[in-house]
Amino acid sequence: MMKHAFAALIALAASVAPGFAAGDCNGRDKQASMSCAEGTSWDAATRTCIKLES
Repeated sequence: MMKHAFAALIALAASVAPGFAAGDCNGRDKQASMSCAEGTSWDAATRTCIKLES
């Protein structure tokens, strides 16, 4: 009986764990750390590095 209860507990934990792992990783209101090559800058509108005008 104890083995079945333990197995059920492990199964429950394994089924719930991915939800906790995802947590708040939906990307909303989060800013990724982005670095661009020298002479370029991050453009949030196009989500790319763009060459800086001299």
